[in-house]
Amino acid sequence: MAKSVKKAAKKAAPKAAKKAAAKAPAKAAPKAAKKAAPKKAAPKKAAPKKAAAKKAAPKKAARKANPGLSAPLTVTPQLGAVVGNKPLPRTQIIKKIWDYIKANKLQDKNNKRMINADAKLGEIFGGKKQVSMFELAKIVNNHVVK
Repeated sequence: MAKSVKKAAKKAAPKAAKKAAAKAPAKAAPKAAKKAAPKKAAPKKAAPKKAAAKKAAPKKAARKANPGLSAPLTVTPQLGAVVGNKPLPRTQIIKKIWDYIKANKLQDKNNKRMINADAKLGEIFGGKKQVSMFELAKIVNNHVVK
């Protein structure tokens, strides 16, 4: 029982001290402590340094182009009327079709995503009067031979 009395006394002592501190009026702190710390002067900005030689970052291995995109493809006679009869990579075929569309002002005025067909493009488009620019890759795929 003696141990439990000692434990209870230890627990009660800090609680009693806290209550007494709360009831007692706060003592005035020394004047030195009340004074605000003097303001520090703003550090001077350093003059801009001259451009130092940058260390070269380790070079990553250059990514090789997909050979499928640069492989020349043979075009059908209908597509050859627009882009020429020489074998061309797919990227160049699309570029030449767009050059033809822009030169002949075949892009729809209201909806720029649509391409209007003329006599040459009508054969390529399968008789459609108008196709979306997103269909263009599919149409080209139907008119090339690998």
